[in-house]
Amino acid sequence: MNPGQRHTEPVDVHLMLLREAAQGLEVLLSRRAGQVYAAGLWHLPSGHLDGPHEDVVDALVREAREETGVVIAPANVRGAVVVHHRSPGGTSRTGYFFEVRNWLGEPHVAEQDVCDAMMWARLDALPHGMVAYCRAGLDAYRAGARIAVHFQMSGDAIAYDPGADRLRLVPDATGPDRGTRPDAALEAFAQRAVGRISEWTDTSWTRENSRVWRVRGAAGGTWYVKAHQNDKFHDREVRALRTWAGSLGSAAPRLVAADGELRAVVITALPGRPLHGRILVPAREREVFRQIGVLARRIHEASPPRPAPAGSGPAVAKADRHLEAARPHLVPGDEEFVRELVRQAEDLAPLEWVETHGDFQLRNILHDDADTPHDSEDSEDSVAVIDLERSEPGPAVRDLVRLSDAWANRPDLYEAFMAGYGRPLTAAEEARLVIDTALDAVSGIQFGAAHGDPELVERGHRTLARLRAEHEANSPAGEPS
Repeated sequence: MNPGQRHTEPVDVHLMLLREAAQGLEVLLSRRAGQVYAAGLWHLPSGHLDGPHEDVVDALVREAREETGVVIAPANVRGAVVVHHRSPGGTSRTGYFFEVRNWLGEPHVAEQDVCDAMMWARLDALPHGMVAYCRAGLDAYRAGARIAVHFQMSGDAIAYDPGADRLRLVPDATGPDRGTRPDAALEAFAQRAVGRISEWTDTSWTRENSRVWRVRGAAGGTWYVKAHQNDKFHDREVRALRTWAGSLGSAAPRLVAADGELRAVVITALPGRPLHGRILVPAREREVFRQIGVLARRIHEASPPRPAPAGSGPAVAKADRHLEAARPHLVPGDEEFVRELVRQAEDLAPLEWVETHGDFQLRNILHDDADTPHDSEDSEDSVAVIDLERSEPGPAVRDLVRLSDAWANRPDLYEAFMAGYGRPLTAAEEARLVIDTALDAVSGIQFGAAHGDPELVERGHRTLARLRAEHEANSPAGEPS
């Protein structure tokens, strides 16, 4: 740079006048007209600073009044995003985008020589024919960025073109969204897989260390991005997605991309909501559980069964450790009951191994009811499975352990599940199911107590009480339980 020469460029301000509507948040757009740049394209109300005497907030208030007729108090102006822009012609400028949700007056075309129409557009469904610079600012705002770069190349169109999207978000050093957005490496991985992402929503389950985000693409589409807590969970989920999940079709997510170093995956989104906590009329519950049985059968039949490896019986090796940790929280008689089951496990013949989900419970089963009211028996129910990070080969009853809590005291739901599953359990499977369920309950009690999760502790106590009551009911009269 020669002495005395410095880069200079215009500074402009952009008004994002926002209102809540039935279909979501809307933004006011104006269509440029006359002898102006980008005539015929939609843009935000905007303008340049008049001179060094005017700050960006004063300029926004003035431009809003001149272009739209609305009156804005400076106290109602909120900073949104700053965009450093270069046009296809090579000139650059810095734009300050401001959010305003409170104003006086009804917006209207106040400068007919430069604008011929105005419209309210959904922020998540912006129209075609927008100025690319303006679209970049809105997309950066929706993505939660504070600073963005939008340097167009010679030959790019002035209008927004998804195939030549030059927006680059600059990560924040700090900010309120750092706890809900992934780090830069994970963001870059996801955007390489599906294109630029305009919205991240943290949907992580509170008990897990794995992180999950629902993401929306700037050009449309919804996916999930998951960062696993360890290599084992990552490898299990990727293997499941690449093998048996494909045989389920629309009843399981599809793998879009995987990164072993980041322990991350991008997967397709499925319709529906988790069944955990949902209340359905009994007839619909039975139909849903029948479909869950069908789904379980499809998972278990995704590959031919194989002999169990040597030493692969119930997880009795962990029983002592889990009992030791859970002992202060157990009801009298629980430990003796579990230890008796462990002794019985030594006499069980090994069960064949099949593909299993590994965490088959209602929170990992999606129910899509096409918005039919819950108290209606007329429905088009379908189910799908998510969260495959505990998937690995094992006995089929592995997938009934945590699901069995859902049909406790509801034999009709168990019967509906088994009708969908298509075959009854063998005597060996029934015995193994009791043992594995008891061991899982003890594990849940010790984990819940150690991590402050009373729901897990309560579920473990409830399960052990149910198993002991069933054992006592099935024992010969006078035999101790």
